[in-house]
Amino acid sequence: MYAIQWLRSLIFVAQIYVMMAVLGVLFFPWALISRRGALAGCKSWCWWVRWTASWMVGLKTEVRGSPPTGEVVIAAKHQSFLDIILIFASVPSGKFIMKRELLWAPFLGQYGLRLGCVPVNRGKRSAAIKKMVADVAKGKQHPGQLIIYPQGTRIAPGAKVPYKVGTGVLYDELKQDCVPVAANVGLYWPRKGIMRKPGVAVVEFLPTIKAGLGRKEFMVKLEQEVETASDALMREAGFDPDAVD
Repeated sequence: MYAIQWLRSLIFVAQIYVMMAVLGVLFFPWALISRRGALAGCKSWCWWVRWTASWMVGLKTEVRGSPPTGEVVIAAKHQSFLDIILIFASVPSGKFIMKRELLWAPFLGQYGLRLGCVPVNRGKRSAAIKKMVADVAKGKQHPGQLIIYPQGTRIAPGAKVPYKVGTGVLYDELKQDCVPVAANVGLYWPRKGIMRKPGVAVVEFLPTIKAGLGRKEFMVKLEQEVETASDALMREAGFDPDAVD
């Protein structure tokens, strides 16, 4: 069974990247002249990934809670590429804080810029934070939901990694509400490797943290809410995050 599921996963992974190229080319003329074209192309690909995952590898997806529609910061648990897909597909006008290296990735980089994503250099922490705040402020001509991953990278289920200060800086400087998001997607779509496991991958939009908290208080509240809810989602799926060393 493992070999069969791995082969199905390989075919699934291959075809979603082929479809990324196909849709990227088809929507590119529209994306060049309008941000709506970039949004439509990316959302079409997200739909395709979710649909094919459900019947090719038995991986269903579920979005819980109330995705925001106004201008907010979304601070999310990041376990794999799947949480990116689910969150982006759920909000009307998402844009990401993304690694600068992704600018050079075919389609991802070009579409990311059209969406209003903010590239940062993670290697220079203080300079990256200052530039991130300045770039986000400049990008206010693209209203929408700014998506950031407070731990900075994909985290394996059960791993304990501290939250980075950049999210608190953005929350403080932008004076916007923050919507935390929990996830269990890494149990089925790992951060590395080919295997995709059958099951129900969930992202959950949690109650809004209103603007105006002190930075330290905000960071403590954010981490507690995201980690508690993510652990609950993983336990619901039969995984004990406390059992991981």
